[in-house]
Amino acid sequence: MAKLPQAFIDKYQQLMGPEAQAFFASFDEPVKHGFRINPLKQSIPTGLDLSEPVPYAKWGYYGEVHGRSVAHQSGAIYSQEPSAMFVGATAHPERGDRVLDLCAAPGGKSTHLASYLDNTGLLVSNEIMKKRVGVLAENIERFGPHNTVILNESPERLTRPFAGFFDKVVVDAPCSGEGMFRKDPEAMAYWDADYPQKCAALQREILTEAVKMVRPGGQLVYSTCTFAPEEDEQTIAWLLDQYPEFHLIPIEKTAGISDARPEWANGNPELKKAARLFPNQMLGEGHFVAKLQADADWNQGAKPAKPQQVGLTREQQKLWTEFSADQLIGITFPHLLTFGDQLYSVPAEMPAFGKLKVERPGLHLGTFKKKRFEPSYALALAVKPEQAQHQLTINHEQWAKVVHGETITIDEEHSKGWYLLVCDNQPVAYGKLVGKTIKNFFPKGLRFQVYD
Repeated sequence: MAKLPQAFIDKYQQLMGPEAQAFFASFDEPVKHGFRINPLKQSIPTGLDLSEPVPYAKWGYYGEVHGRSVAHQSGAIYSQEPSAMFVGATAHPERGDRVLDLCAAPGGKSTHLASYLDNTGLLVSNEIMKKRVGVLAENIERFGPHNTVILNESPERLTRPFAGFFDKVVVDAPCSGEGMFRKDPEAMAYWDADYPQKCAALQREILTEAVKMVRPGGQLVYSTCTFAPEEDEQTIAWLLDQYPEFHLIPIEKTAGISDARPEWANGNPELKKAARLFPNQMLGEGHFVAKLQADADWNQGAKPAKPQQVGLTREQQKLWTEFSADQLIGITFPHLLTFGDQLYSVPAEMPAFGKLKVERPGLHLGTFKKKRFEPSYALALAVKPEQAQHQLTINHEQWAKVVHGETITIDEEHSKGWYLLVCDNQPVAYGKLVGKTIKNFFPKGLRFQVYD
């Protein structure tokens, strides 16, 4: 048996009774990996094994993907643990929704939510920890959504600008991580018998703020990657007692996903509507998911958010207009905003930023230089090949040079200027062509070597 903490074994033997033996045995089974296909991209990458779809997760498949591949670098696929996909699938936003992913790093759930939104509405992806928000921004930019704002804020500082604002709020709460013991054995090192209760106290603080941002009739999705009843059923039981305006919505359970356990909380039978994912019952790690809906009279007194002020200088507008007319087809970015010399497309639904700590105010379009505009890596990954007036197809060997930061040469001479570089039908970066040489603009901090 895996070297589980003795206090953990004692606890779950008592809670699970005859089920405990199969539960503990699952920790010695191999981890089941998964990935999602990105529907915002032009085409499905070639060479993927799509023979084993995840039954409850749209776009999800079991299997491993290589991080140093065209498919991964271009954002055409996203590696995600299969059980974690159940959170986005349960939230299932509709096109045009306003959605908050409150505890978003590293970005798996945000990118799944963005898939459902399909570049409509608004996705606010927030992460309180500064050291994690950079990874979140990198993963979202690679995925290429047009409608996403990335913030680096505490929940309480979000409640004023976003009071009663969101159709759906997703809280994938920081937790004791018991469900990740098999995938990440190091998670056992900081676990002790009191840790779940400490996490539960933090989760209740987060939920106290999260509910304030749910619109009348809106929904709240709460999830953890732990088995601990203190953080799961007991936290939802507390939420229902504290906020009678919220009620649980039944979650469809397939592929071995089971009802939550009312007997592990206050016995409220409504808790069965939430879901538990046990690794001995399904293909994935441990998770808990609950979906709640607010009454129509919830948050009726919330003040409307202040609208975002957008606009460019005359010179900036001229440079952007010239670039977009020369480069883009059938795609527009009507709400533009500058942060210094950086140009962003801000989602129309986004309220004023005020004093919020903003990591990305929208899709980064590029940088204004002296009398010219330089497109961003994020823009390259957000457009489809048919939306680019100037593109060059490169092979795998050339792609490996691009992502390593090298200059590449081509056989035929074209007119000079910016080109969208496309490999395996996936946009991978912008390059600037002079003669037969493509100058490399792949971001220095993201460069990697494909062949060791």
